Amino acid sequence: MTGASLKVKSQNRINDGDWNPVAAFRFSKTILLSTPYKSLKTNTTTLQTFFPSPPNILPQENTMPVPDYQTMMLPVLRCISDGKEHERKVIRKQIADIFHLTDDDLAEKIPSGNQSTFDNRVGWAMTYLKKSGLLITPRRGVAQISNRGKEVLNERPEKIDEKFLERFEEYRDFKALRHEKKGGELRGRGEQDSTPLVLTPDENIRKIYLEIRNQLADGILEKVMECSPRFFEDLVVDLLVAMGYGGSREDAGQAVGKSGDDGIDGMIKEDRLGLDVVNIQAKRWQNTVGRPEIQAFVGSLAGNRAKKGVFITTSKFSAEAYEYVKRIEQKVVLIDGRQLAEYLIDFDIGVSKDAEYVVKKIDFDYFEGN
Repeated sequence: MTGASLKVKSQNRINDGDWNPVAAFRFSKTILLSTPYKSLKTNTTTLQTFFPSPPNILPQENTMPVPDYQTMMLPVLRCISDGKEHERKVIRKQIADIFHLTDDDLAEKIPSGNQSTFDNRVGWAMTYLKKSGLLITPRRGVAQISNRGKEVLNERPEKIDEKFLERFEEYRDFKALRHEKKGGELRGRGEQDSTPLVLTPDENIRKIYLEIRNQLADGILEKVMECSPRFFEDLVVDLLVAMGYGGSREDAGQAVGKSGDDGIDGMIKEDRLGLDVVNIQAKRWQNTVGRPEIQAFVGSLAGNRAKKGVFITTSKFSAEAYEYVKRIEQKVVLIDGRQLAEYLIDFDIGVSKDAEYVVKKIDFDYFEGN
């Protein structure tokens, strides 16, 4: 690490209750975009760990830079190891104390300026632990260790990071591309090429963007499940109108009515002129929607003299349901919870812009003739 002094903090582990990290690292984050070329460096972390620290290395200060989210994973899990429910703000306070972070450290902001770096990284650490089944969130703002999390702590791991979490199927599913079109066919979740790829800076930007978008979609779906039935009805109508269906907001709201089972059903104009109609059914369910429910929905199309339908659920559809709609004469679109969240993002329903980054390239036409 040329041109920088390496600050080392040395603490011995006495027992699990008194655990503190034994690590020294320097975090640097630089984004440089310029012409005639661009170079991009982002979130590069150098981490050197000592087990144990040599006797001649003594602590120089009681502070260290804000750790990355992987370094926080094991401390977070240990903070909730008693099996009780813990508020996120209490967990953040404990993590800050473990790493001896100062007020200035905690005040550091992410590039968008809308959140502190520390809160952002603790949040991501908890997200990865949750997606791996090591902690649960019984209610908003509260975390609790799971049985699997307790089993992991009993193994006394030196650290928990993304490589460690790869052992859990839930985590692998979370990280895998959920849908990838290849040759006109959908590749299944978890199916990936065995040949590792060296990504270009542009590909890395897209990869990071997709990870953030997936996290946003997960959060949206959780909020949809928490909202009231009435709010869910309004959300579906808002989305359909934003997508160009139903004419005005008022017309769409009147056409789509309550179904009586925590959902809505009705008919909506396919365009403003009402040249065709589309049957709509939306269910805020957690169980998988199977072929029988879709068959019943298709049967209702004939009664309404409709040839098109959209079935929306916050859960998933079975493979048999997808196969069934491929074979019928009517045109029926199935929208599961993940696709619903994606549409809400695409049509700006329930989301707002956080940050925008512009990547520039050379304008070769400008330089021609010189």
